[in-house]
Amino acid sequence: MIGEKRKIAILGSTGSIGTQTLDIVREHGDIEAVALACGNNIALMERQMREFRPKLVSVGDEAAARELAAATRDLDIPIRYGMDGLIEAATCPGAEMVVTAVVGMMGIRPTVAAIEAGRDIALANKETLVTAGHIIMLLAKKYGVKILPVDSEHSAIFQSLQGNEGNKIKNIWLTASGGPFRGKKRDELLNVTAADALNHPNWSMGKKVTIDSATLVNKGLEVMEARWLFSLSAEQIKVVVHPQSVVHSAVEYVDGAVMAQLGTPDMHIPIQYALYYPRRLAHDGKKLDPFEMGQLSFERPDLETFPGLSLAFSAMGRGGNMPTVFNAANEMAVKMFLNGEIRFLQICDIIAEAMENCHFVENPDLNEILGTEQETYGFIRRKFTV
Repeated sequence: MIGEKRKIAILGSTGSIGTQTLDIVREHGDIEAVALACGNNIALMERQMREFRPKLVSVGDEAAARELAAATRDLDIPIRYGMDGLIEAATCPGAEMVVTAVVGMMGIRPTVAAIEAGRDIALANKETLVTAGHIIMLLAKKYGVKILPVDSEHSAIFQSLQGNEGNKIKNIWLTASGGPFRGKKRDELLNVTAADALNHPNWSMGKKVTIDSATLVNKGLEVMEARWLFSLSAEQIKVVVHPQSVVHSAVEYVDGAVMAQLGTPDMHIPIQYALYYPRRLAHDGKKLDPFEMGQLSFERPDLETFPGLSLAFSAMGRGGNMPTVFNAANEMAVKMFLNGEIRFLQICDIIAEAMENCHFVENPDLNEILGTEQETYGFIRRKFTV
């Protein structure tokens, strides 16, 4: 029907990606958010419910659901909670696409459910492909759904591939800003605080992703994600530090041509591209001005100071459940750092020890992936907490 709104579900609607997705929904007015899910940001969820009037909402736990229900009793919108609620939101009737913007491995099960329900996926949850890429990509093929990347780097690669179907790729170049500690050495990072690490020079992101950017672990997760999204070998994935965050990533073809996507560091652009693919719509954000940006620079990553990237390549090389160990260890270590329990440099030390000590599973199913996550958490609790 002409003029009918496209319907989407947003998992993680109160987070950085989720709120920017709703900015786009608000800006264009031709998308309906039929389901919203969040953790425990009840005040913001209430505002979203009143503005967007979804058909279904899910929150983190029963207590949050009760609080939200009391605040929105006049709206008559069903409120669910927990993993069952996430899955119900991901499979909400009528939704054509699910934006998966939750943080962590909790995104895997609802993503699987959405794919099995025939929903296209706008993927902002790295952990889904990092830990279960061998499952997710096969499912997407089986059910004929699209996996559209939302991360700026993977979106840039995806955009640089358009019109080049059938042409052989030599390498992809994933760009990294270098984070707030670019150029520093290990002895300069001994006493950095969470506030220091959260001070990203270019991007506005959630706390966990910002810390991951500071350690370069985020780039390691993106390397593993790219391996599945674009069917590449580890040798074909290169990382280059680009502090201006103008070149968002590039594809190098076998003839030596390099196609790159450039733009301001604005996540609305890749989110909007995923929502409307293959169409491009006008966007009110700041536009790239070549005269204003001046020179662009590129550097090799410092793997001695920031070993998280090397550990990611190692986990990807070993395969099996090792990317899950890498991811789970990082999730827990970042929480410990933000809580003041460990120092910044210990984040990668904890990842390395977990990778050495957790048992290896060559071809894990979903239950084994989730079991590996718990095993990794258990190891870290025994080894590093009082």
